[in-house]
Amino acid sequence: MSRHYDVIIIGSGPAGLSAALYASRAKLSTLVLEKSKNGGQAAITHLIENYPGAVEDPTGPRVTARMVEQAKSFGAEIKQDEVLNVELEGDEKVVTCVSGDYTAKTVIIATGASPRKLDAPGIKELESKGISYCATCDGDFFEGLDVYVVGGANSAVEEALFLTKFARKVTIVYRRENVRCEKVTAEKAKNNPKIEILGNTVVTEAIGDGILEAIRLKNLITGEEYVIEADEEDGTMGLFFFIGYIPQTKLFEGKVEMTEDGYIKAGEDTRTNVDGVFVAGDCRVKDIRQVVTAVSDGAVAAIRAEKYIAEKFE
Repeated sequence: MSRHYDVIIIGSGPAGLSAALYASRAKLSTLVLEKSKNGGQAAITHLIENYPGAVEDPTGPRVTARMVEQAKSFGAEIKQDEVLNVELEGDEKVVTCVSGDYTAKTVIIATGASPRKLDAPGIKELESKGISYCATCDGDFFEGLDVYVVGGANSAVEEALFLTKFARKVTIVYRRENVRCEKVTAEKAKNNPKIEILGNTVVTEAIGDGILEAIRLKNLITGEEYVIEADEEDGTMGLFFFIGYIPQTKLFEGKVEMTEDGYIKAGEDTRTNVDGVFVAGDCRVKDIRQVVTAVSDGAVAAIRAEKYIAEKFE
């Protein structure tokens, strides 16, 4: 027997938890489904210092735990359950999970996106220990250090420029000869005395005992490999990856309209092309992916869901 709700939210990152808070506070019966850990990418971020009104000592786990508490305080149910299938057409949406079926008047998709990661020795082990995927989140931790940025598209070069506010030097490592970003951005990078562009080069290993101490690079033209070590006085360095994101939307292929790379299409109103289905956070087509924009999306999606229910069912 299925369990019925006004709103089912798939994903418990900041977007999903914000949606849960707004929906439950509006007296909508609300269920959040999460297959793994609450908080999404934010929960594994060392510090979220750029989130307005963050708790004291704003570690990712502390900030997201507070979001969970707020949503639950208004009656939202948060269940650990993996979604296996969704049927989104019609007035009653069906969400099939490992534990069984749930039905709802509306569905908010908030499954997020994960940074594309390099499959090389040492990368996984040194994440958050010198290796990062977010300059805005972590840039100030590298004040006065040497930083390496992997990637050559707009986002990578823009993040490299941002990191020059903190780092002693920023080296862009890119597999092609020249960066592939907007000309204006490329010129800014080339004219910035703190930035060096290392073309035809890839990272093949991250090295360190509990903290990033060196990186191994490979020249794709000559085949030469060499190791860059952190300054002895610094003891560490920064390695940032900006090689794209992977939206966690495979479950919704053929169910809602997406871009070729898997982002769900919706405007600032968060409405998808399917009535009663909304999308919030990093899995939505958008320019800026930050905790604060995900939370904003979640609030908008819940308010839109409330209005949809009022117009459709009341």
